[in-house]
Amino acid sequence: MICYDHIEWFFDSAEARMVKILVVEDDENFNSLVSRYLASNGFEVISCADAQKAYDALYNNLFDLIVTDVMMPGIDGVEFAKTVRQLNENIPILFVTARDDIKTKKAGFRVGIDDYLVKPIDLDELKLRISAVLRRANISQNQKIEIGNLLLKSEEISASINGVPIPLTVREFNILFKMLSFAGRAFSRAELLDDFWDTESNASLRAVDVYITKLREKFKSTNAFEIKTIHGLGYKTVIRS
Repeated sequence: MICYDHIEWFFDSAEARMVKILVVEDDENFNSLVSRYLASNGFEVISCADAQKAYDALYNNLFDLIVTDVMMPGIDGVEFAKTVRQLNENIPILFVTARDDIKTKKAGFRVGIDDYLVKPIDLDELKLRISAVLRRANISQNQKIEIGNLLLKSEEISASINGVPIPLTVREFNILFKMLSFAGRAFSRAELLDDFWDTESNASLRAVDVYITKLREKFKSTNAFEIKTIHGLGYKTVIRS
C-alpha cells in the first residue's frame, strides 16, 4: 500500500537500486520533488513525512544515507539526527532546510550531520553533495568491487572470475554486491529479505537461504571471499587474504 508517510520510489529497474536513501520531509510537494529526482537518478528512495515514521523505516530497512528537514512536526531534525547518530555512527546525514541561521547549523553538525543545504535548493547540487558524502563514506552508486580474481560492476550488473563471466540474476548480484560492500558485517536473514524482496512476494526467510546457497555454488571457484553462516542470525562475507 502506498501512502505519503512512507513511500518507496522505483523509477528504474531493480538493477539500479544499489544505494538506498531515506528522505524525511513534512512538505508533501517538496518531499515528492526530491524523492522523484533521486529515484530518476538511480537511487532507491523511501520517503517519510516525519521523524517517527522515519524511525519505523530505519528499523525495517538498511539505508546508505539520510536526507532530512529540520523543521518538522513532533520530533525536529536535530533531535532526529542525534538519535540516529547514537544508533549508527556511520550513516551519512544531510540536512535540507529553510533554516539559515548559524545556531541551527552548529546544532546539526554537533549532533553529527555530514552536510547542510539551505532551501531553496538546486536538485543537481543536492545530487553532487550526496555523491560526495557517499564517496567519503566509501559508498558509491557507480561502484565496482575488485577482490583478487573477482570483479563486480554495478553499472553492468556483471560478475567475473579471472575475466570469465559468472551468470547472475539481478537479485543474486544485488545481494552479493551489498554484502561485499560491507564485508565482515553480519546481515540477518530478515534484513536481506526486506532489502531484496518485494513485500507482495510472500517470500519467506527460507528464500534467503536458497539464494545464499546459489551464490556459494556459483563462486566456489574463487578464493577472494566466502559467505559465512552466523548461526541464529544470518550471513556475512569474509575477504580472504
